[in-house]
Amino acid sequence: MWKLARFVRPYRLYVALVIGSVFAQALAELMLPNLMSQIVDQGIALGNLPLIWRVGGLMLAVALVSTVLAVASSYIESRVSSAIGRDLRRAVFAKAESFSLQEFNSLGTSSLITRTTNDVQQIQSVFLTFTRMVVRAPLMAIGGVIMVVGKSPRLAGMLLALLPLLAVIIFVVARSVMPQFRKIQQKIDQLNRVVREQLMGVRVIRAFNRVGFEQERFEAANRDLSQTTLRVTRIMAVLMPLMSLILNLTTVGIMWFGSRRIDLGEMAVGDMMAFIQYAMHIMMSLVMLSMIFVMLPRAAASADRINEVLDMEPQITDPANPAVPDKRTGVVTFTDVTFAYPGAEAPVLQNISFTARPGEVTAIIGGTGSGKSTLLNLVPRFYDVNEGSITIDGVDVRNMPQNVLRQKIGYVPQKAQLFSGTIESNIRMGKLDADLSEIRTAAEAAQALEFILEKDEGFESPISQGGTNVSGGQKQRLSIARALVRQPDIYLLDDCFSALDYRTDAKLRAAFRRIAKDKTVILVAQRVSTILDADQILVLDSGRIVSRGTHTELLRNCPVYQEIVASQLRQEELA
Repeated sequence: MWKLARFVRPYRLYVALVIGSVFAQALAELMLPNLMSQIVDQGIALGNLPLIWRVGGLMLAVALVSTVLAVASSYIESRVSSAIGRDLRRAVFAKAESFSLQEFNSLGTSSLITRTTNDVQQIQSVFLTFTRMVVRAPLMAIGGVIMVVGKSPRLAGMLLALLPLLAVIIFVVARSVMPQFRKIQQKIDQLNRVVREQLMGVRVIRAFNRVGFEQERFEAANRDLSQTTLRVTRIMAVLMPLMSLILNLTTVGIMWFGSRRIDLGEMAVGDMMAFIQYAMHIMMSLVMLSMIFVMLPRAAASADRINEVLDMEPQITDPANPAVPDKRTGVVTFTDVTFAYPGAEAPVLQNISFTARPGEVTAIIGGTGSGKSTLLNLVPRFYDVNEGSITIDGVDVRNMPQNVLRQKIGYVPQKAQLFSGTIESNIRMGKLDADLSEIRTAAEAAQALEFILEKDEGFESPISQGGTNVSGGQKQRLSIARALVRQPDIYLLDDCFSALDYRTDAKLRAAFRRIAKDKTVILVAQRVSTILDADQILVLDSGRIVSRGTHTELLRNCPVYQEIVASQLRQEELA
């Protein structure tokens, strides 16, 4: 947990102010019982009005100062805790953005969301109370012990005998709940994962009438979390009533023995009242310490999870001595590339070698699971190759800065992803400084202009989260427009024509040919009609290139390609 102390350092001056004000407030509160004792024993008992007014006025002044300090420390501490929470969320999010797909897969999206929100909130909540309690509780306890010993050593002995008992209770409770808090955070991850899957897959769930089954899944995850939380809460719930019981019994004992000493003339009434107040301060300090020990385990579990993200080193990083191609042509060369996912038994791609040149379309086709999308993901370094090399204009992509590499690429993923905003903002994501004419040209080439202009607000039409308010084909065309507006050297198109009808597919490919005539295009496709006019077609089977050539050449000499064409020919004729 102490690793996160670096997020507190920028605010150490404010933390010092909080500690100073809490220290002064504690000293002021320790003065009040003594002043009250003077008023009772030397003022009220003797009828000394000047002393009552003088000491009473001092008590009011001390109480006012204590109140002002309490408000000031609470305000500063709230601002600082909010700032620390903001910085933590920013750091976790920035770190997550640097992760490759491998780190995302190992942590999980739902877990990253929980760590950025719930875990940071736990740290923020603890800091909000920890700064005051960690200063105030020991100071009040030590100051109270000194004062009660000065008032009555015999009564102080009875009070101090209870302290080891309270310490044992706090230790037992803290030790019982500490392992449970990590389980709670893990179960929050699980609940988030179930909820996220159900919300994203609501159409499939309803289409297959699996609402009841998914409700049971949610109930199971929710019940698991609630039962673990209740188990911890029950343990913690025992602590406060037990502490209150001990506190009240101690007060009764002090009054019992104190009244006997007053009767014997060994103790003044005001001293006994002050003694009770100091005893309350000591006991309440222990209650505050118990709260700290209850809160810290959960914060420690959250801190460990946050540190796991912050300490994780991305597998894909920029080179120490980056290289940038001297010429900008966009030639992509695969040389004996082999790649396997972490933990996989066998490589997904083996000995892949080919060259994609500007002005040419290199198409990749193959069965499901043959490694087509994986091959594309290696170019922008979503993953790094295990063997061989991928070069752009003669420079290995691992030797290029990631921002320079990806600036050369216009990528359209297999699953079209849109973001909440407008049509214009989604297309502009490809090129932030693009003007409206460039956006319009890209939309026209992507065959998206017609349906955009049919909308009342045109390019300002809203896009909901994930693009759920547009069809699959419209999402694909907007994703293609986003890549086109960038005008990169290399286009990576991952089966992004699958949701288009054949007529729109043909028109889009023709327009794409014109706008990207001098660019390198690597196209993954499932439909043969999409790659008929490709300059080079690579046929993948089980992660290997089994043949290459044009459509006509492959029809003559590639059995795998012949099977693919045969399986689609009747569908295309019917269409």
